[in-house]
Amino acid sequence: MHPPHEPDWTPPAGAPEQPRQVRRILKLFRPYRGRLAIVGLLVGAASLVSVATPFLLKAILDVAIPEGRTGLLSLLALGMILSAVLTSVFGVLQTLISTTVGQRVMHDLRTAVYGRLQRMSLAFFTRTRTGEVQSRIANDIGGMQATVTSTATSLVSNLTSVVATIVAMLALDWRLTVVSLVLLPVFVWISRRVGDERKKITTRRQKQMAAMAATVTESLSVSGILLGRTMGRSDSLTAAFADESERLVDLEVRSNMAGRWRMAVITIVMAAMPAVIYWTAGIALQTGGPEVSIGTIVAFVSLQQGLFRPAVSLLSTGVQIQTSLALFQRIFEYLDLPIDITEREDAVHLDRIKGEVRFENVTFRYDGKSGPVLDGIDITVPPGGSLAVVGPTGAGKSTLGHLVPRLYDVTGGRVTLDGVDVRDLDFDTLARAVGVVSQETYLFHATVADNLRFAKPDATDEELHAAARAAQIHDHIAALPDGYDTVVGERGHRFSGGEKQRLAIARTILRDPPVLVLDEATSALDTRTEAAVQEAIDALSANRTTLTIAHRLSTIRGADQIVVLDSGRAVERGTHDELLERGGRYAALVLRDARLEPTK
Repeated sequence: MHPPHEPDWTPPAGAPEQPRQVRRILKLFRPYRGRLAIVGLLVGAASLVSVATPFLLKAILDVAIPEGRTGLLSLLALGMILSAVLTSVFGVLQTLISTTVGQRVMHDLRTAVYGRLQRMSLAFFTRTRTGEVQSRIANDIGGMQATVTSTATSLVSNLTSVVATIVAMLALDWRLTVVSLVLLPVFVWISRRVGDERKKITTRRQKQMAAMAATVTESLSVSGILLGRTMGRSDSLTAAFADESERLVDLEVRSNMAGRWRMAVITIVMAAMPAVIYWTAGIALQTGGPEVSIGTIVAFVSLQQGLFRPAVSLLSTGVQIQTSLALFQRIFEYLDLPIDITEREDAVHLDRIKGEVRFENVTFRYDGKSGPVLDGIDITVPPGGSLAVVGPTGAGKSTLGHLVPRLYDVTGGRVTLDGVDVRDLDFDTLARAVGVVSQETYLFHATVADNLRFAKPDATDEELHAAARAAQIHDHIAALPDGYDTVVGERGHRFSGGEKQRLAIARTILRDPPVLVLDEATSALDTRTEAAVQEAIDALSANRTTLTIAHRLSTIRGADQIVVLDSGRAVERGTHDELLERGGRYAALVLRDARLEPTK
């Protein structure tokens, strides 16, 4: 379908640096600081209990066994068992709370990104691949799950364990502690290098996953399958997908192998440290150095082994955090997308809407376009009146219709509803006031009833049936085996084009808006189907202010006012008869339609 490409939006210059990004991540956890405090207490308690075990072991080896104190031995052994039990219980509780907090943060992120995208203007979606958007929500946020659910807790837990263990080691023997920790700064430096390397690879991997998701979304949709089969491109599409998957394989391998050998060296060195301790203690004893008891050595090695796991885990956690920063950055890019169309704080709410629509010296241009799409448009449509807009392809007809429900904002002049600039109205008023039926009818993969109730969730079955009757589709739905419980299929492909249009019209009738925008609603239909749909449109348009974007002029002859657009300017206006009499551009368009009409 399309080759892989970079995201459609990149952050502006001066994007947040890593410290600011980390602060922003921490802010996500702020609503749950009470639960996190409990996790911290559990972590601290578990760390203190776990480091007590080596001291109990030292007492067993140096005191209880040599002195034959059976009572003390039993008490110390019981203490070691109790320590293991408490550590496990604290660990389970800690995991439960931290996982719950992490999942809530994931939920907050998903909801924030989805809500942000719902507020974006139509222009954003016309230039962004659907798969790219889906990948940000599914792959990027999903990839952060380990970080937000366990990494933060693991960081605190391991850090606490490391600090507590080092303190205990110093209490046993500071000289052996120095020997044990001499290479720690080198290990930290290595882990940071590995983290930077994985972060770069992760950024590339997520972009590749987004590209692959976009390809899947486009090529495996109903429309994509139809296009691929009819064009004989199934094999080439499979080959193209295989190429993208191959690139992902390479990035996945590189991501998982980045720094593995360096981290393996750290693991080997830390695993060999007990041998170094035994050797150091033995050499010191043979050369007349300070004597260290067997109990101290065993306890120290036990602590060191206890230090080994959280220390390696801590270094690995640091690598994971640096890697996840790439994912957070991609999510924050979407959360920081500028919202073009916003509701003003003092927005006007209209309880009763008459339906007068005015275009006052309206100018509009798309971002990056040099010339205006609309230029100096002045049109008034009285309440209940009908306006038809015609003209050649690219004249700006659909754009004019999109300005009424504020799918775009004007760049000059204003559009008013009942005398109020639509930019000053609240979104609820606009949604109630303006209904749109376009040639690209969208139906959800749900039942007929669910698709209709999207316009009015509390609609009764009687209201659904009445709207469907008005749209000339009730009899067809009732004849289906499952009736209104029939699943329409992906994008409504179980229904014909005319049937989908009538379902969309029924949905709009159920919404009952006083202003109606019909954007070439019958242009893709054959003449016979168009006639049936036109009857439904006539029923829908009754007593409403109607703006019709027309491709076939036969559908708009009864309009109160017809405006001809050309290159974004209104070049003619009048009724059907008046414009025919002038013999201008409208008359030429009518003549063109007459020539294209099929012979009977």
